[in-house]
Amino acid sequence: MKIDIQAGGIWYHGSNALFTELRAGSTVTQWKALAEAFSHKPTLLGYDDDGCIFHNGKEKGYLYMIDEPVEAGKDIYQHPRSTMDENAEFLTNRPLSVRLVGEVGNPE
Repeated sequence: MKIDIQAGGIWYHGSNALFTELRAGSTVTQWKALAEAFSHKPTLLGYDDDGCIFHNGKEKGYLYMIDEPVEAGKDIYQHPRSTMDENAEFLTNRPLSVRLVGEVGNPE
């Protein structure tokens, strides 16, 4: 699946915890549904060629957006051990301010 990165686009992080600053080394993505899926803390996650995500996460989650400018190659970098397609997940180089978008709730 081809995933395009939008310069100046929104970066998301999914978690099962509440906080205001994302730690260095955390995963971010511009794929909102992927961040929502990660918020449920799955041990198994995948997606098909159409972008339909499946996972086994069971925890209530929260969706965050990065609340400051992010520059690929400086603030974030491609996850080196990802099993996902290019541009699906990135890691942060430094702490980043986040804003809570909302509760994702419990997966069904």
